Order: sequence, then structure tokens, then C-alpha cells
Amino acid sequence: MKLTFALILALQVSVCVWAQQWPEPDKELVEKYEGLKAVFFKRIVTAWEKVKDSAQPMLEGTPTGGRAQEIYGEIKQSPRVESTIKIISGLASELEPVVDKARLALLGAYGHYLRPYIGEHLDKAITSIKPVLDTVLPQA
Repeated sequence: MKLTFALILALQVSVCVWAQQWPEPDKELVEKYEGLKAVFFKRIVTAWEKVKDSAQPMLEGTPTGGRAQEIYGEIKQSPRVESTIKIISGLASELEPVVDKARLALLGAYGHYLRPYIGEHLDKAITSIKPVLDTVLPQA
């Protein structure tokens, strides 16, 4: 009940903040953001798969690893966990339009107010970090 009340209160506050008119972001900025976001998520998924693939053989031969797999199976089949996952996914799908609108408003505010001053420096920083990320955390 407290969580629901806090969520409703936070949504009301966010609606008041986002009710004002924010500048629209440039299409180029939105496309650049979406591209960087997609690459970031690919890097995270690839890293997770590598960690999982490297840890799984080590855990299979140990008693702790076997017990961890049993616990994971029990948790996965638990009705409470299933209902929690359904509730969280339902909330996420309900909040998706609000999050998209907030993201576009923030991109618009960045493009209008900050990009003229820090945009070039941020772009250079991202470009210089990419080779390091390609070696440490590759996309594929």
C-alpha cells in the first residue's frame, strides 16, 4: 500500500514538472541517442553472456554450484516470484509512455540549453572512449 501511494505521489509530481512545454529535440540528437543506447545494451548483454558462460562450467563441478542451481530452480518456479514479475512488467509497460515523454523532454532540454556549450566536448569524449570499450566490453 505504501509503495502504491509513493508511486502515485511520484507520478503526480512528475506530471506537474513535465506539464510545462519543453523544447523538442532534434531528430539527429534522438537518432544519435538511440544508437548509443542500443550499442550500450548490446555491450551489457554481451558482457553478461560472457560472465555467465565462464562461470557456469566452474559452478557445475562444485557442490555450491549445484545448490545454487537448485535454489535458482526453486525461485524460478515460485508463484510469488511469478506474480512479482508480472506486476513489475505491467508497471513497466504502463510507465513506458511517461518515461519516453520524459526522455524526449530531457533530450530537448539538453539540445536547447546544454548542447551548444558541451556538445562538442561530450562527442569527443564518447568518440575517444569507444576504442577502450571495444577492447574491454565489445558489442558482439
